[in-house]
Amino acid sequence: MPGLPITTTGLVHVYRTEGHDVAALAGVDLHVVAGQVIALLGPSGAGKSTLLQLLGGLFRPSAGRIRVGEHELTKLGRAELDDVRARNVAMLVQGGPRNLLPYLTPRENVELAQRLARRRGATDLPEAGGLLAKVGLDGHADVRTDRLGPAEKQLSAIAAAAAGDPGVLLADEPTAQLDHRARDRVLEVLAGLSADHGTTIVLVTHDPHVAGVMPRTVTIRDGRIGGEGRSGQEYAVVTADGSLPLPAHALDALPPGTLVHVRDHDGGVLLEPVTEEDS
Repeated sequence: MPGLPITTTGLVHVYRTEGHDVAALAGVDLHVVAGQVIALLGPSGAGKSTLLQLLGGLFRPSAGRIRVGEHELTKLGRAELDDVRARNVAMLVQGGPRNLLPYLTPRENVELAQRLARRRGATDLPEAGGLLAKVGLDGHADVRTDRLGPAEKQLSAIAAAAAGDPGVLLADEPTAQLDHRARDRVLEVLAGLSADHGTTIVLVTHDPHVAGVMPRTVTIRDGRIGGEGRSGQEYAVVTADGSLPLPAHALDALPPGTLVHVRDHDGGVLLEPVTEEDS
């Protein structure tokens, strides 16, 4: 299946905990082009995993819209969401073994995932052996998963997720607890899925190396998009309400509470802090 575009508009999600409402997401507007590979960055608790789970249709947002391909997830019933997840969206939770049945081999895990996808109407799925060879597991295809090393387990999980030929693959910390060689192999496999199949890939990471090699990064801060990176260059992002979350280095010069002049400058705008002489 070709990759699918993803769009969120005004996405809000509120958790109820210990009698208090906690806003995990506070108005996320995001567009991912079909076939793009992006990484979600940000501190723990910023809302990255919540956003990933909402994109996967695991639960409904408190407000806002999510569109994956032609499907507006926020308007679908539970059975329709199950169909979308089986045929269009695959999700890897953190930790490779959690995505697999440990008493099955990688080949059997892939074949099981494909049987489930076919029950939901998926067709023309990749051959299991070829898929496992593509991720570098042709020599481990028939070894019980619980006997594999961490790298092979994560690659098996990716193969099982890709077994249904999804348009979107969502991955939560797919390189966590892997050594550098295994990490780079996982990144190579994910890039190959995008290049060969056009799969749209959104992953969450805390690893600066992973972030550094991604063609696009999106930083989530306090439940909002706080910045983007493109080819190693960092950008601030103007939100729908006109606010401008600044990157950390800019906050050194313009700390919270600073008054600024917003001036026209050479076809753009210039932010100047208000000095004592100005006030």
